[in-house]
Amino acid sequence: MSRLTPEQCRAARGLLDWPQARLGAKSNVSEGTVRDFENGKRVPAADKLVAILSALELAGVAFLDETAHGGPGVRLRRSTTSRTRVRDGEAGIIESSEM
Repeated sequence: MSRLTPEQCRAARGLLDWPQARLGAKSNVSEGTVRDFENGKRVPAADKLVAILSALELAGVAFLDETAHGGPGVRLRRSTTSRTRVRDGEAGIIESSEM
């Protein structure tokens, strides 16, 4: 996959049930960067996009490119991480086992 789209990023988080803060923590990118990217306000630097993509792939998301039937998209490969429910805006500490 050469390029991550904002729609794929949102869909991937949805599959994992991750809030933007969790994706930011997993990819070592700020929550604001994730939010702005998903809202189409800005495109992060290439290294940050790679970090976001890598974190999602590590969690089990497979990315489908535009040549796939139906165009670009996402799907889960298999469950590799716990999917602890954490809601957007919810304060708390993410334990190291979840990072």
